[in-house]
Amino acid sequence: MALILSSPAFTNMGEIPRQYSCDGADVSPALQWSGVPAQARSLVLIMDDPDAPDPAAPRMTWVHWLLYNLPPSSIGLAEGIISQQLPSGTLEGKNDWKNAGYGGPCPPVGRHRYFHKLYALDTLLPDLRSPTKAQLEAAMHGHVVASAELVGTYQH
Repeated sequence: MALILSSPAFTNMGEIPRQYSCDGADVSPALQWSGVPAQARSLVLIMDDPDAPDPAAPRMTWVHWLLYNLPPSSIGLAEGIISQQLPSGTLEGKNDWKNAGYGGPCPPVGRHRYFHKLYALDTLLPDLRSPTKAQLEAAMHGHVVASAELVGTYQH
């Protein structure tokens, strides 16, 4: 069975509702997953926007959310989840606002794509002490056994 990532809030390539953006409550959408491989020891979730700052001339990928060491037995995250509610053992990285936790879509111009990427790893990562996306990806290198992606779009 393949690893599958979905959300009851939006479909793949569909529009992310306003409440999950800086124009709304800026809370995370509910996410659900299935098909975690038996050899998985942890899961990683990365949400980023490769269209920053302008989809017509992207210059960077803006990181919105980093979670790692999610238990492989977990099946999703509730809408509006905060640090204290994350599954036991889950650690957070630093988004591009230099904070832990979710930062919703807030594109300066145009319609952006927001990639929610779930990775199953064959290891439990050490405490990386609030890593950046690059640090987290370096620690994951060689340990990804499956991955899934859910893309939503948003425009002010």
